Amino acid sequence: MQTTIESRSRTVVIGDGAPFCVIGERINPTGRKAFQAQLQAGDLSQLEIDVAEQVAGGADVLDVNVGDPLADEIELMRAAVPMVQGLTDLPLCIDSSIIEALEAGLGAYEGKALVNSVTGEDERLNLILPIVARHGAAVIGLANDDEIPMEPERRLEVARKIVSVAGDHGIPPQDVVIDPLAMPVGAEPRAVTLFLETVRLIRDNLGVNMTCGASNTSFGLPGRHALGAAFLAVSQSHGLTSAIMDARARECVESVRATDFLLGQDEWGARWIAAHRAKLAAQAAQAATS
Repeated sequence: MQTTIESRSRTVVIGDGAPFCVIGERINPTGRKAFQAQLQAGDLSQLEIDVAEQVAGGADVLDVNVGDPLADEIELMRAAVPMVQGLTDLPLCIDSSIIEALEAGLGAYEGKALVNSVTGEDERLNLILPIVARHGAAVIGLANDDEIPMEPERRLEVARKIVSVAGDHGIPPQDVVIDPLAMPVGAEPRAVTLFLETVRLIRDNLGVNMTCGASNTSFGLPGRHALGAAFLAVSQSHGLTSAIMDARARECVESVRATDFLLGQDEWGARWIAAHRAKLAAQAAQAATS
């Protein structure tokens, strides 16, 4: 199954035989006090830096979240989406918990967006899915409802419900990307094994594509990039097809690209070799000017 996301001029495919999709997470004010203050002042200039760094890091899609409780998120989203589309041709993931902000972002977007996200509560499904369907977008469905289940079988139940209700709204399974819920392993030692079992169940029973917030796994722990790289490689080998992650983290991005090659999703290693040659050329250019 393939999920297709589009900008004005670029198409990204998530799923069968396609390279792992890196969804850059950086355009998000969580934990960024300076960015929060800028958003409260209506200042979106930080986006120029965030977009450039993630494109350079190898992102395939960019998540856009401008939510701050003291900012006008609706108007910020309405302005941020065309601004980011003017800076890159990568497709976008419109990310907000505010319905009106999702509407504003999708209304301003040119292409087929990914929406982040919907959960399994009836109210959220009935509010968000009609908007997704009306704009012809794809949607991320979190495998939780009014609680976050730890049991993989329960997460599968919620995922199945989201896919089913999405279908009732005219959204096909290929346009539903399920998040199996990556949790901090520092707080729950079984977090990754439960996640992997959930990925297996969703892959075998629903066949839909999957994503997750990859950095959640290493939260609060040292060596986060090393942990993230290992988590992504293992998850990819079990069927995870994309992740919302730090595209600036070379160790993590190189891990998924190497896994693409090893799992046969990068034929003859063409993408891996091209990236290596580009890195050598950049190093040579830097050495020549220093």
